[in-house]
Amino acid sequence: MTADAEILRNCPFRELVGTGLIATVAATAATTFAAVLARAGGVTFTIPEGGETIPASGIAVVTAFFSIIGVLIAAAFRRWSHRSARHFATTTTALTAISLLPPFLVGAAPTTVIALLILHLIPAAMMIPTLTRTLRPRKPVPTTNFEPGKP
Repeated sequence: MTADAEILRNCPFRELVGTGLIATVAATAATTFAAVLARAGGVTFTIPEGGETIPASGIAVVTAFFSIIGVLIAAAFRRWSHRSARHFATTTTALTAISLLPPFLVGAAPTTVIALLILHLIPAAMMIPTLTRTLRPRKPVPTTNFEPGKP
């Protein structure tokens, strides 16, 4: 293996992005599935202003978009913060709390408001701990000078 390949393989940024993209797909799938279940249970996702209904595909797109924004925030904290995991967890928890306000402000039916709150919490519960764990510093694995045939 070349030195460049070894650097890329051990790159924390690459691990963060890979983990973040996998978590994004999982969070998007889980949130979309929950939205479909809620719709099957009678939640209309109709917003009174304009009378438009939020489609499941719209929920999926918004979930994926903001999950990727979360990965970018994590990458920024990894690059410019000495306590990246702590700062990421604090920032994204505050952003999640702020994101819970709009469902109350649009004047939707109570079932829609509750469903939207749950749909905000599902990806947050998946993305924030996953990315925070990826940002935590790891102890280096000790290397040994193992030579076959020597005790």
